[in-house]
Amino acid sequence: MRKAIIVWGGWQGHEPEECARAVAALLREEDFDVQVTDDLAIFGWRAVAEADLLVPIITGEKLEKPHADALVESVRNGLGLGGHHGSLATSFKESAPFRYLCGVTWVSHPGNIIDFRVNVTKPHDPVVADIPDFDYRSEQYYLHFDPSIDILATTLFSGEHDPACRNVTMPVAFKRQFGTGRVFYSALGHVAAEFENPHMRRILQRGLSWAARG
Repeated sequence: MRKAIIVWGGWQGHEPEECARAVAALLREEDFDVQVTDDLAIFGWRAVAEADLLVPIITGEKLEKPHADALVESVRNGLGLGGHHGSLATSFKESAPFRYLCGVTWVSHPGNIIDFRVNVTKPHDPVVADIPDFDYRSEQYYLHFDPSIDILATTLFSGEHDPACRNVTMPVAFKRQFGTGRVFYSALGHVAAEFENPHMRRILQRGLSWAARG
């Protein structure tokens, strides 16, 4: 049985504890042994390197450089890393090693909660197979991302809320190889209620399972 560790914390507006429970349920459906904790000190524990998947559901907070460097090496050596929305994109924004590892940084969400379209760009990839393009209501994340990512779904910014991003196509879901480890990210899931969307749930569940070691 694969081992997953979910660490939650930081800004409460993203409902990290509730989202951690929702992600844990998705992973248990995939037969993961799941540990959920709000102890950020876990990043300094050997248990992280020995796990198959790490899901930090954290907005803000700080990651000590030795812990960040150790996490980078753990993923290089096979640990899977995954997250949704603020997870990864807004976690530990002051940590250059973590930013390098996760490959994505949130910078804006023009209009805040709005309706937008998610377009599946690689329909034959197992993570998004059989998922149609779909409408979604949430924060439409404007991201800075690593050019090495493998983009699975995108969204188009209309420019209605900020003309500076008119007609910009932005990744919504991607996967990335990092050494022998894998990284998965979905920008969907601002709050726990969004897990009721079946497309959001399926993409995240499949993506996290893909990222996990083994």
